[in-house]
Amino acid sequence: MTSLVTASNVSKRYGDVRAVDNVSFEIEKGRIMGLIGPNGAGKTTLLKAVLGLTDFDGQLSVLGLDPFRQRKQLMQNISFIADVAVLPRWIKVTQLLDFMESTHPNFSRKRAEELLSRTKVRKDAKVRELSKGMVTQLHLSIITAIDAKLLVLDEPTLGLDIIFRKEFYGNLLSDYFDGERTILITTHQVEEIENLLTDIMFINEGRILLDSSMESLPENFVELTTSGEDADKARRLGPIHERDVFGKKVMTFEGVDREHLARLGEAHTPSVADLFVAKVKGAAA
Repeated sequence: MTSLVTASNVSKRYGDVRAVDNVSFEIEKGRIMGLIGPNGAGKTTLLKAVLGLTDFDGQLSVLGLDPFRQRKQLMQNISFIADVAVLPRWIKVTQLLDFMESTHPNFSRKRAEELLSRTKVRKDAKVRELSKGMVTQLHLSIITAIDAKLLVLDEPTLGLDIIFRKEFYGNLLSDYFDGERTILITTHQVEEIENLLTDIMFINEGRILLDSSMESLPENFVELTTSGEDADKARRLGPIHERDVFGKKVMTFEGVDREHLARLGEAHTPSVADLFVAKVKGAAA
């Protein structure tokens, strides 16, 4: 496989705060990587480094380029939607398409108009006349009409209702992802994207806590629901996290044999959200 993003010992400081702390990872071509972390974990700073919006210490290559020094060249092959993305409220949809057509060499107006025809967004409407969901549909139509190798999404569905969120991710897979392009996405709504991801990365306090393919999670992590003496036996095996649920103990294990744990209770693979909590609290402990 070919790495589109390669980071080696990347760090970024803001005064005394190390927002990104010596992280190393790779993102392969044709993958959908979920970058998960709480507020202030370093997600946005890391995305800024990938997009060339900030300098950094260490080595970072994106599409074979130094993102900070070769940003103009890089951005011809990257699309980006941020949680704070806004479009000029005075502009008409047609004017926005005119602008994109005249400024981005890889933008397909025909493709954008085809995508917009599936929505209720009128081409003669001004942005201020559109609902938040429609603005997101407009933005996604523009972004996915750009023939880019890497799509970066930073909380793209923030503030949208569940119907629009489902449609957003459904359209993303059907209209953009083709096994050749690569997607890097951050979101707090982990449960909604869990089934879309091929890879997952947890970040907290600027450090990478987990970097794994989704298919390898069942091999490495087990969540056990147990009680009584079995809970005491399980606890001796060293869970990375433990919580109480309706009078039973729910323990998360890393690198412990699943069959052995199954003799002590109900064993299954933890959800991404539960695994994230376990890794963050386990690291803190």
